[in-house]
Amino acid sequence: MVVVRKIGAPFQEEYGLGAIAGNDPPLLDEAALHDLGLTEDDLAAVVKRERAELRRRTRRYRGDRPAPDLHGRTAVVVDDGLATGSTARAALRHVRSRGPARTVLAVPVGAPEAVEALGEEADEVVCLHRPTSFTAVGLWYDDFEQLTDDEVVRALTHHREA
Repeated sequence: MVVVRKIGAPFQEEYGLGAIAGNDPPLLDEAALHDLGLTEDDLAAVVKRERAELRRRTRRYRGDRPAPDLHGRTAVVVDDGLATGSTARAALRHVRSRGPARTVLAVPVGAPEAVEALGEEADEVVCLHRPTSFTAVGLWYDDFEQLTDDEVVRALTHHREA
């Protein structure tokens, strides 16, 4: 389990400008920053807040268990969908730094350009639906409510017990 947090624009959190995973440095979309006239320093408060939330969730979800050893294994990164792909890219780079033999990205839906770009980050990308009129991940779900921490912990506990 890898927790990744989106780095949103200071004026609109849902407008993703990058992401962070683990203790890795922020992975930022330099072109988007340039287009908006922002610098990395402009995002410092957002990055600090998201890093604190990332650490909180990692502690809550993993507890005192160490991250699994990925050396020589196949690591599958699963995301709910790709709009820009920034969170999946941060997750893949974080996972790759831990030495897996192979990385696979699995998503149910993604913007075609994001799916194509992430083909350079993963050894394989599995995407079930690549709509040409993609605007947001949530539009492709009947229910896109965020999970609570308790729901995530229950699912992870069930997985460990299975």
